Amino acid sequence: MRRRSKIYAGLAAALVPLASVVVALGATPAGAAIGGSGPYPADYETSSSLPNHTIFRPQTLPSERLPVLVWGNGGCSANGLSQGNFLREIASHGFLAIANGAPNGSGSTNSQMLTQSIDWVVAENSRPGSRYYNRIDTTKIAVAGFSCGGLEAYAVSNDPRVTTTGIFSSGLLNDADDYQLRRLTKPIAYFVGGPSDIAYPNAMDDWGKLPAGLPAFMGNLNVGHGGTYDQPNGGEFGRVAVLYLKWRLKGDVGAGANFVGPDCGLCRSQWSVQQKNLTLDGPPPTTPPPTTPPPGGASCTAVYAVQDQWNGGFVANVTVTAGSTALTGWRVTLTLPGGAAISSLWNGVPSGTSGTVTVANQSYNGRLSAGQSTTFGFQGTGTGGGATATCAGS
Repeated sequence: MRRRSKIYAGLAAALVPLASVVVALGATPAGAAIGGSGPYPADYETSSSLPNHTIFRPQTLPSERLPVLVWGNGGCSANGLSQGNFLREIASHGFLAIANGAPNGSGSTNSQMLTQSIDWVVAENSRPGSRYYNRIDTTKIAVAGFSCGGLEAYAVSNDPRVTTTGIFSSGLLNDADDYQLRRLTKPIAYFVGGPSDIAYPNAMDDWGKLPAGLPAFMGNLNVGHGGTYDQPNGGEFGRVAVLYLKWRLKGDVGAGANFVGPDCGLCRSQWSVQQKNLTLDGPPPTTPPPTTPPPGGASCTAVYAVQDQWNGGFVANVTVTAGSTALTGWRVTLTLPGGAAISSLWNGVPSGTSGTVTVANQSYNGRLSAGQSTTFGFQGTGTGGGATATCAGS
């Protein structure tokens, strides 16, 4: 049973009108940190082709292509300057950061606005005449958010264009939403305000439910739910977010050393750190290639189970277990019942959606020791009962 704070559950609803009051009073949190501390002084702009968003960018675009961060604000606020100091700091290090909501906007946002941001950067990068034409690295996109904005980030984290997810002082509110954890396939990082953070129990519950083998980082800094976003350059959360994005989106192994290993940089600071499956190999490929085991390879088993079934749809889970020898890769052949089809799948690379479907391992969960297990899952349409699964390993 997921422990959920009633106060936190109401936080999203509470913060949106509060943000509206702040805007009405004329406060603009971004005003304290013009430029940021990075080598590319940054500011924000808007675009008529991306209404109701705020775009933070280097004032002079660097020669290198810009990786991208799309951001959901605290309280799902439609004020794109809500975490302006923080986002301007990120942009000053050579990133394009896009927040939901117009500058000093009012109202609330939704996860679809993050998808709109991704669509926009892809379109602008390929549009002749755009200032961003061939200036954006559309293979390196992070989705992240603070508090309610973190829930928006979870909702789109399975977009195949997303390289990594950042959850800042947030966590799923209901066990019914845990499917969003099961479908995660790309690295994820949590940055939370410690035990006094109202989202702390939610984030820690999510941490315990992440898919086996998923690269994940958890950092807690005892500052409470509000974080340090309004401090100059976003404070400590801004500094650490830049390091994480440099690692995951730019392949900066020096920055990555702050997150990996028992002697990591943050391990020797005021942060409380947990790690899962982290290595300093740089960012993973946008589409990890499956490992195709040869015929007659090592043995493995696949056990199929329906986790949930409703009228017209279902969620299923497949547990892959290595036999008496270690595996370097595996492939499961699923035979689905008539009328059933896969609509989304996590922790595997599928070929096909109905009838006979093959699912190969992701880059991070193919290596299994003798007797070790991993899982993948999927959501489907139709009826899940009666499917069969077989496994071949290498």
